[in-house]
Amino acid sequence: MTVIKAVIFDLDGTLLNTLDDLADSMNRVLERMGLPVHPKESYKYFVGDGIDKMACRVLPAQVRNAEKVAECAAAMKEEYSSHWQDQTHVYKGIEAMLSGLREHHIKMNILSNKPDYFTQLTVSHYFPRWNFSRVIGVRQDIPKKPDLTGTYQIMEQLELEPCNFLFLGDTSTDMLTAKKAGIFAVGALWGFRTREELINSGAQALIENPQELISHVC
Repeated sequence: MTVIKAVIFDLDGTLLNTLDDLADSMNRVLERMGLPVHPKESYKYFVGDGIDKMACRVLPAQVRNAEKVAECAAAMKEEYSSHWQDQTHVYKGIEAMLSGLREHHIKMNILSNKPDYFTQLTVSHYFPRWNFSRVIGVRQDIPKKPDLTGTYQIMEQLELEPCNFLFLGDTSTDMLTAKKAGIFAVGALWGFRTREELINSGAQALIENPQELISHVC
């Protein structure tokens, strides 16, 4: 019988609702560039794959060149660095879930497509009560998910097999990462994407409430 000993969490859209701060920051950047802004709901599909990809997605097709994408991404990083905690909040039920996992001695980890600096800053601010084994964001030596570099680092440090892990995320990127790594993939339905996307990208289970995760590790 497979025993789950560790969980890897996505961050944005899984543990934290960051959508308003991401959307507002990028819309301010677009306004300063003299470009159209987008409704917040649209950002559910713009985010999830890093700031560079987000910049590419929000720009109008006629100006979507490498130079403009780089300019937009750089401006977004600067803007977001001052507004990452304006409206961001922990999803309801997440803290109870984390406490439940800790009680069952489950090793908890975070793997985000946020830049590593923002990932570390955000986690230390919103989750000071929990000890995560690894917190990893994107940096020069760790590409964005679904690349498995960060996942493999977590596996190696904890000295556990893929079958001992569970991956909780809210996007196709998360489900594909888990599938490629041979990890049990659970989709968070309170996040940014749809049930259909999660199922089609390989989710092996879906949960509507964070505390439902406990039943998958016990």
